[in-house]
Amino acid sequence: MKITLKDGSVKEFAESKSVYEIALDISEGLARAACCGKIDGETVDLRTVVDRDCELSICTANDAEGLAALRHTTSHVLAEAVKNLFPDAKLAIGPSIDTGFYYDFDHAPFSREDLDALEAEMKKIIKKAAKLEKFTMSREEAVKFMEERQEPYKVELIQDLPEDAEISFYSQGDFVDLCAGPHLLSTKNIKAFKLTSSSMAYWRGDSDKARLQRIYGTAYNKKEELAEHLERMEDAKRRDHNKLGREMELFTTVDVIGQGLPLFTPKGTKMLMKLQRWIEDLEDKEWGYVRTKTPLMAKSDLYKMSGHWDHYKEGMFVLGDEEKDKEVYALRPMTCPFQYYVYKNTQKSYRDLPYRMSETSTLFRAEDSGEMHGLTRVRQFTITEGHLVVRPDQMVEEFKGCIALAKYCLTTLGVEEDVTYHLSKWDPDNRAKYIGEPEVWNQTEQHIREILTELDIPFVEDVGEAAFYGPKVDINAKNVYGKEDTMITIQWDALLAEQFDMYYVDQNGDKVRPYIIHRTSMGCYERTLAWLIEKYAGKFPTWLCPEQVRVLPISEKYEAYAGKVLDALRAKDIDATVDNRSEKIGFKIREARLAKIPYMLVVGQQEEEQGLVSVRSRFAGDEGQKPLQGFMEQICEEIRTKEIRKEIVPEESK
Repeated sequence: MKITLKDGSVKEFAESKSVYEIALDISEGLARAACCGKIDGETVDLRTVVDRDCELSICTANDAEGLAALRHTTSHVLAEAVKNLFPDAKLAIGPSIDTGFYYDFDHAPFSREDLDALEAEMKKIIKKAAKLEKFTMSREEAVKFMEERQEPYKVELIQDLPEDAEISFYSQGDFVDLCAGPHLLSTKNIKAFKLTSSSMAYWRGDSDKARLQRIYGTAYNKKEELAEHLERMEDAKRRDHNKLGREMELFTTVDVIGQGLPLFTPKGTKMLMKLQRWIEDLEDKEWGYVRTKTPLMAKSDLYKMSGHWDHYKEGMFVLGDEEKDKEVYALRPMTCPFQYYVYKNTQKSYRDLPYRMSETSTLFRAEDSGEMHGLTRVRQFTITEGHLVVRPDQMVEEFKGCIALAKYCLTTLGVEEDVTYHLSKWDPDNRAKYIGEPEVWNQTEQHIREILTELDIPFVEDVGEAAFYGPKVDINAKNVYGKEDTMITIQWDALLAEQFDMYYVDQNGDKVRPYIIHRTSMGCYERTLAWLIEKYAGKFPTWLCPEQVRVLPISEKYEAYAGKVLDALRAKDIDATVDNRSEKIGFKIREARLAKIPYMLVVGQQEEEQGLVSVRSRFAGDEGQKPLQGFMEQICEEIRTKEIRKEIVPEESK
């Protein structure tokens, strides 16, 4: 058989060999470093036998697939350690993830001391250098095997597999776990790991099922790589918007109000207002949108027409009972059907299209309590929502325009390099989830594919992530912990106009169904604010800051001049305050720096006599004395252009 390797070279073998044996034939060093393989693009175990011509890659911990195998094996070592120290714990699942691995257990909560003890036990297990052996059983045998070991969650997983399935297990010494692999050949190849945290998790992500305890960890091939990762995680904790946003007094939550219902303080509200005014002016004055304002709720009849009642009801807050009440209402999870009736309010001709509607929409979604986090996933949120009603011949160019607007917003916010583009497609194997015929879905998906290719935008395709009425472009970003969320979405809809009897009159006087684009320009305000908090670690661009300038008189003698400076700044719509506390100027500067204020204006005798201000900034430290008028012109231009000014001196020098 002929094996084509990653570098294009070909090796020939007279008989079948495992992936590991082929790696060993190439070099002993490669075999020692090997974690798994890829046969014709499919990730496989090192023990997998190759018996045909194929393309083969040997994956080490430097490859994503190899690192995942290393981490997956480490999760099994964790499971063995838990069973050694806490024999009554029941095993659930333990996959590798982007940042490491986790394993879920039915057990009491684990403390940090427990994690430290488990790390010590894992080191003992690794030191034994047990080989990982793979074996299989029939489904019936596997169920009995796990029942005897009193592992009910494993039994449930096995019972969900087809009756004729061959079930695979891996053993390491006396410990055995249900697993499809791939895994390392021995625990001795685990070089560097750390258990990072523990939390509650629901079995299979269902809040109606058992509450489990999840232990998170990570693993790398080298201690230096682990140290770098742990340093990044510490930085992530410092940037975590859920922590930093509260410390900066931007938002809070209150138990008696409810989970996923944040309260925005004056500072956070100021930031949201700046974002909203920017987006509304941008859309209305520069991109040709008309603005609407529609109700926060509607009768169930509306959602039945749109299809949301059948396809999205479980995610809605329903007000009333269909069996008891004459009319049942629901808080809106989207704005589209409301805006359709704005469009239908007057008859439109082909000359009136495209008709671009936008709304600063407050929406409501019944998120599961286990899914909510800070501002990124909440039950009430506000979104830059819009719907474009277009002629079919306008669809492609208008879709491109929506992408261009989204990219402009990302660039202005300074996050354009942090996103990935996804073509979210339907799943033809799950027809019940979608409306419309396959040919419509295939055509619209191809249109989007061609648009992204023409615009030279790299993208991945995600099956099953489309809205029930059409495919979409999702623009995603990861938070500081590596979890990916959708920030902006642009959806192609060739179906709902029919359900709402929407039409325009064409050149011949005939009624024609339009197409619809559902889109956001910046996305959800709450999620965007969380993103910006983490991106900038609270040091926002000046135009976004709730407090842009703080005036610092060096003593009470100069409070009057500080007041004049404040009045002049506010007259130019600069958000400024004065610190008139009876504190030393060094203390005031430190306080302002800790508050992440972009500019501090120190004023004393010389400044008052000459109409100056001594400027200290987050960006360059001590910028020296400047005429007040000159400083105001500088900062007004920075705010007007939404400049993202970079720091050019170390923090300690400021």
